[in-house]
Order: sequence, then C-alpha cells, then structure tokens
Amino acid sequence: MRIDGDWMSIPAGIPNCPRGLEYLTTIDQLLVKQKVELLEAFTGFETNNKFSIKNALGQKVYHAVEDNDCCTRNMCGPARPFDMKIFDNYQQEVIHMHRPLACSACCFPCCLQSMEVSAPPGNVIGTIEQEWSICSPSFRINNHIGDTVLRIEGPFCTFSLCGEVEFNVVSLTGEKVGKISKQWSGLAREIFTDADFFGITFPLDLDVRMKAVLLGATFLIDAMFFEKSGNRETDGPGML
Repeated sequence: MRIDGDWMSIPAGIPNCPRGLEYLTTIDQLLVKQKVELLEAFTGFETNNKFSIKNALGQKVYHAVEDNDCCTRNMCGPARPFDMKIFDNYQQEVIHMHRPLACSACCFPCCLQSMEVSAPPGNVIGTIEQEWSICSPSFRINNHIGDTVLRIEGPFCTFSLCGEVEFNVVSLTGEKVGKISKQWSGLAREIFTDADFFGITFPLDLDVRMKAVLLGATFLIDAMFFEKSGNRETDGPGML
C-alpha cells in the first residue's frame, strides 16, 4: 500500500541497481530526522527509534524503524544490538542493517562496533567497522567483499549541545569527500529527548551501495554517541 505524502519519485531505467536504491542515484545528500517519542521524552523509557529520511528538497526518500525487544533496549542502552529496517513509500523493506552486540569499552581493541548493510535484505552490500582509537572516533566503510572504500573521521569532542558535530567522510588518500553531521535541534529537544537530526553528504557519482552504507554509518554513529541514557548528556573527550 502506498503511503500518502510528499515522496520522491523513483528514478526509472537504472541498470544494475539493487531494488530500492534507485532513489540514491540522483542525490548527493540526505537529511535524517528522528521521530520524538513522547513516552521516552517524559519517562526516559527507551522505545524503538523511528526516522524519516529526506532529500535536499524535503521529499521523503525512506523511513526507518529500529527493530529489537524492550528488554534489550532498556538493559543495554546505547550499546544495544539492533536491526534497522528501511522502507520505501510502498512499505517495501529495501535496506536492512544489523548491528551486533559489542562492548563499548574504548581501552580494548577487541571491543569495536560494526554494522552490516544489505540491499535488498539478505544481500550484503557493505559494512561499517570501527577502528580502534582513544583520541577520536574513526570507521572503515567496506564494500561487499570487505575492501575498504572510504573512511570516516570523527571529532575529538562529540558533545552535541549547542552546535553541529561533524564526522568527515574521506577517501583512502585522505581527501574529504563528504560528511555526516549531527545538527543542533533546539534546547528543549536536546535536553528532554535523544531525538536527533543528521545531514549526510557524499559525491553524486558514488556507488549507490556505498551511499546506503553511509546511511547505515549514520545510524551507528547515532547509537554510539547520541543515544543518551535517560536523555542525559554523558559524552567525554575522545572515545572516553
């Protein structure tokens, strides 16, 4: 069933493109908005996250829904494992993301975060893998055979109050080619909820599979740095 609303039209005639990723062929940026959950805002009780994903014109491209159980969400907090299901405007799941459970301790190289991205679901197109660091966060963006295509370099301070927090997307030669930015969303929203706004930019001619993996990186970064226990800001310098 089609959902009413201002949705982006799906580009036609795109050869060798996974179903559902056609939308990404004509865009070089995405805006990800998390839906404010009133139960979570007033009680701190963690609920499944929901997101609206739009293009630069404000048209809806996808909507995303986190999938896990109540016990996992509230016991594991920001470190929780989850599946993220990405739907198009026909309610078809076109991208599936999986974050396994991993310890978030920064002092041990074995405790690193990752996420697997499939499009369509069941067909792995890439992964995001955290690189060990105690100074600033960094990640590898890998393709379906495990080759590193891009890297993400985060800031020393990820404290999100009163400004943007930028994670640069860089080529293997160190050239900046895009960014994932957590955007300031207003004092009340920041204090009372962990609902976030993110902007993602990338080269227009980047493989659509890697664009989808960068979208997955956004959800992983959100979970690691901006999902606050009880809606409290607890970030420290570097990866502490």
